[in-house]
Amino acid sequence: MKTILITGCSTGIGHTVAHGLQRQGWRVFASARQPADVARLRSEGLNDALQLDVDDSLSINRALGDVLAATGGTLDALFNNAGFGQPGAAEDISRHALRAQFETNLFGAWELTSRVLPVMRSQGHGRILFNSSVLGFAAMRWRGAYNASKYAMEGLADTLRLELAGTGIHVCLIEPGPITSRFRPNALKKFMDHVNWQHSIHAAAYQAQIDRMEKPGPAAPFTLPAEAVLQAVQQALQARRPAARYRVTVPTKLFWGLKRLLPTRWLDAVLKRAA
Repeated sequence: MKTILITGCSTGIGHTVAHGLQRQGWRVFASARQPADVARLRSEGLNDALQLDVDDSLSINRALGDVLAATGGTLDALFNNAGFGQPGAAEDISRHALRAQFETNLFGAWELTSRVLPVMRSQGHGRILFNSSVLGFAAMRWRGAYNASKYAMEGLADTLRLELAGTGIHVCLIEPGPITSRFRPNALKKFMDHVNWQHSIHAAAYQAQIDRMEKPGPAAPFTLPAEAVLQAVQQALQARRPAARYRVTVPTKLFWGLKRLLPTRWLDAVLKRAA
């Protein structure tokens, strides 16, 4: 039975992918930050669920140790999925808020990956998946911290893929566009916690963004359920020669094409309208 460790499984993409892979016969180590979420995951049948906070090095080491103890020291795949969005204009994001965005979205994923790599090198194979975003290659307004964290993730993943060539360890980026999840409610909380929006030069624009984040149901056209990401993850795990990138949703594929075709000035005009 193949094994995978997935971060950020309390809701959304991680939750869907964990259950989907288990149904396909994988032994899934679904992790979550809060003990209550771990207990819930176990009650749902994910019996190997465990606590893992990617912001905490001790938690990372402890959780990976538990996984390897359960598997006999092997791990077939890692899906770095945990993350959140910190909205706000770049000039309104404090150093503290930017650091927090990178701690969760990048540094935690990178530390966990670096701990897993010796295991995969020893066994001679492995798959490492990073959950990036359309905003990992197409920047949009009011999302500077999130854009930056995903751009950085893509750079590190691309470098790692080159450095691991010929080892049997494959690195893939999953690039979702709008997906049904709790991403917007969680982002709204981070916005209120870290941005003094009412006193910002961007206050009027922020009000429109708040309305969008508070809107029930899909806030963007072409929003897909998390099962669409599950399909991409399955392809990345099963392909004999996996692709470097798996783009999910129409907006992701559209902006990838536009970025390759349009001059920067034209692309900027499109991205400003899309924000």
